[in-house]
Amino acid sequence: MNVDELVRESLREQATEQPPLGAGFADRVLTARRRRRTRTLASLAAATTAVVAVAVAVPLATGGEEDVRPASQMNKSDIIGHPNQSPPRDLIAAGDTVLSAFWVYKNVKQPNGDTIHTRTYGLLNQKTGKYEKTKKWAFLDIAPGSRTAAVLEGELPARRIGLLDLISGKVERWIPVDRGVGGVDFSPDGEKLVATTYGKNPDRNFTDHPQNVDGKEVPGPVSSRTGFAVVDVDSGKSQWHKAPAKPDETGWFGNSREDFAWNHDGKLVWAHRAMEPYREYYDVNGDEADWPANEKSLGYAEAGLSPDGKLAAGEFAGDGKKIAAAINDAKTGKRVTTVPVQQLLAWADNKRLIAWGCDPEKCGGTGEFRNQLLLVTIGTNKVVPLSDFRKASADYPGRWEPLFSSR
Repeated sequence: MNVDELVRESLREQATEQPPLGAGFADRVLTARRRRRTRTLASLAAATTAVVAVAVAVPLATGGEEDVRPASQMNKSDIIGHPNQSPPRDLIAAGDTVLSAFWVYKNVKQPNGDTIHTRTYGLLNQKTGKYEKTKKWAFLDIAPGSRTAAVLEGELPARRIGLLDLISGKVERWIPVDRGVGGVDFSPDGEKLVATTYGKNPDRNFTDHPQNVDGKEVPGPVSSRTGFAVVDVDSGKSQWHKAPAKPDETGWFGNSREDFAWNHDGKLVWAHRAMEPYREYYDVNGDEADWPANEKSLGYAEAGLSPDGKLAAGEFAGDGKKIAAAINDAKTGKRVTTVPVQQLLAWADNKRLIAWGCDPEKCGGTGEFRNQLLLVTIGTNKVVPLSDFRKASADYPGRWEPLFSSR
């Protein structure tokens, strides 16, 4: 059986097995969540150039309705890379993880002299498998399955959260909130959001709160986090809890944006803090909680824990001659090994990570600014480029930052 026949057979099987979407919105969000794919087709496709498949409309078993599959599911290839694209134009994915969006910042001056760090997103269109430029959203996060985004509009803090369908491109529902929200994060099961609340825009710098930069006074940030709300995606009901940012012993608050996120198993929420132990955890009832045992060694590496919770992504572990990032035992914090990349961003599975790598000709000094997305395998140190070296473009005038979610 050749590759074309395998593709057709796979699509027929997928159409047969797909159940109707449930009535609950959370179920619709999670239609695509973390499905384990057979690797037979993937191993064959790996020998050829990966082609991004667009979403396909398939009649459902009941009612004759159409179920449009996300492009990140339709392409079964284990690795989908575009090492000639930066910023990426076409779908990038590896294992169970997809690059669902990326963004750049621009500091926009306001009429009163304030400035706002404004985002331009490249958001994955799950119908076409391409990233589309948008300035419509001030902040967003992608649900597991990469079918739905939670979006905030206008100047932050926002008074409602939108649920954006990444195939239709339409907001299917707005969830009103009692307090202004500056950041959102989906739980690992996609059924809840943690919405971080602020009194002021965490992305605005204020002229009446100046900071000294290179001997010059410029507008500065203001710490205004008030707490977080746990939002049920299906019902839209939420419960707010007070949790202002905590300063260090000198009164320094750290960043004006200190959003809450879900921990690895989705039982707690956490945020960075400016003083030791550098993280704070809360349960969903708003009570402070102890660090989970397997998260005590986590630092600022974005990848966090491996899917099975056994390994923890560590910090840069190289020197002037070697580029490396640490992989640690999650419970003990002891180094297990290193991988030849700079910054660990997301786990593709329990043995592979997506990371920023370095231009091998410029790994010292300026090499930090010549990054590209790489897939690296623990143990073999095999590296596969997923994007070209990070750079700005006419549409995205800045160094783009990736946002990952599960396929």
